[in-house]
Amino acid sequence: MMLNEILSKYNKQFSPIFLPELNPENTFMLDFSVDNPEMKDLDFHNVEELNKYVFNKIKNAGMQYGYGGYMEDREVYRRSPLFSVSPEEARSIHLGIDVWTEAGKTVHAPMKSIVHSFANNNNYGDYGPTIILEHELESTNFYTLYGHLDLKSIENLYIGRPFDQGEPFCRVGNFPVNGDWPPHLHFQIISDMGDNKGDFPGVCSKSDKEKYIKICPDPLVFFSL
Repeated sequence: MMLNEILSKYNKQFSPIFLPELNPENTFMLDFSVDNPEMKDLDFHNVEELNKYVFNKIKNAGMQYGYGGYMEDREVYRRSPLFSVSPEEARSIHLGIDVWTEAGKTVHAPMKSIVHSFANNNNYGDYGPTIILEHELESTNFYTLYGHLDLKSIENLYIGRPFDQGEPFCRVGNFPVNGDWPPHLHFQIISDMGDNKGDFPGVCSKSDKEKYIKICPDPLVFFSL
């Protein structure tokens, strides 16, 4: 059975990653795609401007959270050379879900977990402090990645550290520590980590999209949206 099928079977049993839980009454879908004309007017290099844009959108909608981004083709990654594949091609396809919320917001383990790895990916535009948890369902191992955290989230961690379902284990970071982004959590499911530790591509090129769809199922299965 494919990982996305296994996750769909158990999706009602996962604990909320945030409290209160994201739902259609408190969560606004943010569109960072190249098809959104508002993206043309934003200075992606100005994190203060990006922050104002994101949180004004959420506030004006009367919501608590913003979310979105799975397999979204995004203009915003042109802000950093980190996402350049070549002069002709950039990584622009987002492989996880972003949850935009205030810095310091506590993140909870959605299910029983152990720490696979962690790191501070402190390049401009990168994840910043990052934790990857390992899980098992029906004898299938998989991983969830939590990016753009605060520095305290990776203090006193060790590989193999267990977390119970629902246990708080990290917090959303602020710029510039979080990779210089408006405060949010990048949440991603990964079926095969390969040799990666503390890091895994969160954005791919258009030419690699089909490869990563197979490795990174839709994270919406962990949310009540």
